[in-house]
Amino acid sequence: MIVCIAEKPSVARDIADVLGARERKDGYIEGNGYQVTWTFGHLCTLKEPHEYTPSWKSWSLSSLPMIPPRFGIKLIEDPGIHKQFKIIEHLMQAADEIINCGDAGQEGELIQRWVMQKAGAHCPVKRLWISSLTEEAIREGFSKLKDQIEFQPLYEAGLSRAIGDWLLGMNATRLYTLKYGQNRQVLSIGRVQTPTLALIVNRQQEIEHFVPKQYWELKTVYRDTTFSAIVRKSDEELAEEASQTSQASKKTINKEETNRGIPPITDETTGKLLLERISNVPFTITDTALKKGTEAPPRLFDLTSLQVECNKKFSYSADMTLQLIQSLYEKKVATYPRVDTTFLSDDIYPKCPKILEGLKDYTSFTAPLSGKTLIKSKKVFDNSKVTDHHAIIPTGVQPKGLTDMEKQVFDLIARRFIAIFYPDCKFSTTTVTGEADGIEFKVSGKQIIDPGWRIIFAKEPKDDTKEGEEESVLPAFTKGESGPHTPMLNEKWTQPPKPYTEATLLRAMETAGKLVDNEELRDALKENGIGRPSTRAAIIETLFKRHYIRKERKSLTATPTGVELIGLIHEELLKSAELTGIWEKKLREIERRSYDAKQFLNELKQMVSEIVNSVLSDNTNRRITITAEEPIHKTVTKDMPKKKKTTSTKRSKKVVSSPNTATDTLPQEDAIVGTKCPLCGKGTILKGKTAYGCSEWKNGCTFRKPF
Repeated sequence: MIVCIAEKPSVARDIADVLGARERKDGYIEGNGYQVTWTFGHLCTLKEPHEYTPSWKSWSLSSLPMIPPRFGIKLIEDPGIHKQFKIIEHLMQAADEIINCGDAGQEGELIQRWVMQKAGAHCPVKRLWISSLTEEAIREGFSKLKDQIEFQPLYEAGLSRAIGDWLLGMNATRLYTLKYGQNRQVLSIGRVQTPTLALIVNRQQEIEHFVPKQYWELKTVYRDTTFSAIVRKSDEELAEEASQTSQASKKTINKEETNRGIPPITDETTGKLLLERISNVPFTITDTALKKGTEAPPRLFDLTSLQVECNKKFSYSADMTLQLIQSLYEKKVATYPRVDTTFLSDDIYPKCPKILEGLKDYTSFTAPLSGKTLIKSKKVFDNSKVTDHHAIIPTGVQPKGLTDMEKQVFDLIARRFIAIFYPDCKFSTTTVTGEADGIEFKVSGKQIIDPGWRIIFAKEPKDDTKEGEEESVLPAFTKGESGPHTPMLNEKWTQPPKPYTEATLLRAMETAGKLVDNEELRDALKENGIGRPSTRAAIIETLFKRHYIRKERKSLTATPTGVELIGLIHEELLKSAELTGIWEKKLREIERRSYDAKQFLNELKQMVSEIVNSVLSDNTNRRITITAEEPIHKTVTKDMPKKKKTTSTKRSKKVVSSPNTATDTLPQEDAIVGTKCPLCGKGTILKGKTAYGCSEWKNGCTFRKPF
């Protein structure tokens, strides 16, 4: 008998249907030589501190650092999980072969490996690796099963990540809570959580400490067209431009040619003198230039860019978008969502006509492509840019029964996919320069010649157009012409940085390159950033749950507790992107077999020990002075409704037994609220009148824990 194990019941049912297993049993489906069973996300987790050493049950500084000689796993404490595991254990011990049908990613590999280890599986194991749940994809996956040994580095990287998060989270949370906390308030520290909070706090402090500076803009109106005086760039602006273009181009740039114009006008007297100087002289056109250009279609979505787009367009949180795209995946209309690439592999290209054909609601856009050879751009199809999974695209299955929110997300994905087969947008840019008494002015206009792919997005607002480059057709100017003009002097003030929204925070988490000095680390952060695409939503939600941040309209701001916590942390490795850069680089190397997992963990243990020693040697007697509870309920409108909804009911499916929760002794009884449901692995725990329950109770989850 061949045992297939999936990550959730719904996926198991899809697989069983394809395999011809029809007989439903308690905890599995059987037939045609297969037994298809399932987990509920994580069934196992790393052991708690006191399960290694009983004295670690109580929190004390003397027990730190807690570094177990060997890490072990245990079943999550829940009757439903124990029952399902017993079924899995029985099936696996009698199996001739096991097929791991878990989520095709690092965490999915870890979930099922732990279950197989705990169940004592000893037969050969194959791996199903698919990017969508359509019948065609499942059949193709089963025809190309791989040996589990091929995924050993993936498992080792996932295990190293889990152990690393345990070591840092458990030790740092207890360390900071005991050293700096008061009133039984847990100060939660995490490898990804803390640098993310630091991003928000640092931005907030930049805004608070920002001192606006006054400046003036010199403009003039000639033939109903407003020209702006060319202003010389500062040394800082030139240096930033040089650093951004140094890798892209080796061309020598003539500094005098590119940095011409008047100095910035920083006082009104100077501005008025310039205004007076040009008021009674004619304005002369000195040059007109026409440049033709093309614009490629927007990239396909990875998870982060989809979350960014949904936050901008619909104000969906990152976690809500993840839930919606996960639902579209399970409804077979979209491919695997937890991806970090915007490219497709070459083997997808032959399948694209059929996918386009399946998009029945978009025939006005797909009909012109029908029967023609589709464009195959290297900006879309590139095997070197695809590892485990390709970008998120439709599967070609006609959507049915989608909610309005799911329809909006699917629409974004479908239009992006269709657009990659349309020609580039062609445009022309006109730049006109003029002068008055030696002072140069400039205006630019842009005209779309052929919209190309843009017709697919014709109804959307153009929110990504740079200032001064909006589509506008200029009058015809002739070099040498001159005439009267109306100059003006406009008072302006420099503006502070904008607060993070979830969209801009996700981008900062993804590309935190400016936060590190080392070039190699910066490249690592561009690939993986702070956290992984699948966990970033959960990190943001965790910061809400910890009352470290709050939302004011779309802006994210740190609470006084969050600000003070970051101020307390003097160990830069805990709150800088550098730590994440080091971790992500080495974890990817473990996955590629170019770095040893044991060496990684030994280095991490050493780092944790150093952090503990550093904090213990602090004799300043600093303490956190603000408690989370009192100010939060006054300001966090998002989580304020009735007591039954104590915290947001939108938590990620993937946050399991996080070391940051630190619920051994100090937390109060309600610490369970907001944590992931141990039974279904999808919902979060809510507090009812007589018992705790799961937010997914409407969808059939039966978890209940009386007070």
